[in-house]
Amino acid sequence: MSFRIALSGLNAASSHLDVTAHNIANVNTSGFKGSRVAFADVYATSNNDVTKTTPGAGVRLNTITQEFSQGNVDFTDNNLDLAISGEGFFTMKGSSGVSYTRAGSFSVDRDGFVVNNNLERLQVFPPSGDGSFSTGSLSDLELQVSENAPAATSRAEIGVNLPANAPVPTATPFDPTLATSYNHATSLTVYDSLGTQHTATLYFVKDAAPNTWNQQLYVDNNPVGGFNPVSFSNAGELQVPASGLITYPSYDPGSGAADIDLSFDFTATTQYGEEFGVNNLQQDGFTTGRLTGIEVDTTGIISARFTNGQSKQLGRVAMASFSNPNGLQQQGDTSWAETFASGGARVGEAGSSNFGLLQSGALESSNVDLTAQLVEMITAQRNFQANTQMIQTADAVTQAIINIR
Repeated sequence: MSFRIALSGLNAASSHLDVTAHNIANVNTSGFKGSRVAFADVYATSNNDVTKTTPGAGVRLNTITQEFSQGNVDFTDNNLDLAISGEGFFTMKGSSGVSYTRAGSFSVDRDGFVVNNNLERLQVFPPSGDGSFSTGSLSDLELQVSENAPAATSRAEIGVNLPANAPVPTATPFDPTLATSYNHATSLTVYDSLGTQHTATLYFVKDAAPNTWNQQLYVDNNPVGGFNPVSFSNAGELQVPASGLITYPSYDPGSGAADIDLSFDFTATTQYGEEFGVNNLQQDGFTTGRLTGIEVDTTGIISARFTNGQSKQLGRVAMASFSNPNGLQQQGDTSWAETFASGGARVGEAGSSNFGLLQSGALESSNVDLTAQLVEMITAQRNFQANTQMIQTADAVTQAIINIR
């Protein structure tokens, strides 16, 4: 009987060493969660046995559980490397189905999808088009590798200051090539539907009427409409147009692009002091853009940046949590699968409820404490040696019984 009890102790100590060795081997594995062994004693008894006089039958391995504590966050140079600070898992989808991981080392495959080292695709909530995300469905995260389409200019904000004491020009009629026929001019770039740049020039001509100016728009040295009156109050604030908005006739830019329909908002234009000044010139058009980078904020919103200064939301990282993470099935490669014991996945967004935040350009390191594991190794080794000694003792006792005459 002693042999079997000691043998169960050897097996338990060997399992302890195996788990410890596995932890130590993965001390540098990103997203790895250390394991811990739990043992249970064994009693070979029946209903009629007297418990107080029944010796134990040894030990058995009860379970191996994982410790889902937070690992350290190590920073990298890859914006697609993501680390979770807090609870939750990344949701991945591959040929074998849906899996969950804490290892956020992602890259882009040949088709533009964001994948992990097993070519499983990262799942996100797709953008709905109104600035929010469709949390009722999941989709693969795909980076936009094509060029960002241009947008024609339709509106601009003009903020200039016209000098209150400006004289009426001596040369008439207005001629953009004759500087004495106008007081001031300023230019901005506008875009047609194909993303081609055009130069829009605003000319300001002081009128004989008090606090009144005439404004003329030229695009690529071609006039767009005629003079538009602009007048101010005695305090220098814009009065005409009352809405501040001047809408110009359609302009044909040529080259097959659609006509440009421009509306300029002069609300921020004033008539103060004695000097002309340009305070604000902004328009809403842009040219074609190429992808320059990816940004991921702490709440998991993924945005693409383009050379034309635009950005586009690609999705929001879908996080998953479980009532019993220890019930997840280990699949290797630092990934887990849902089981009946773990409960169903609760999917949500980073930073909401009990989901953690994301750190872009970082990876969560293994949560294994190497010093603690070395102590566990020594403990398991001593247990193994003690059980070996127990077998030797039982052998000596058996040998002494055999030698009785």
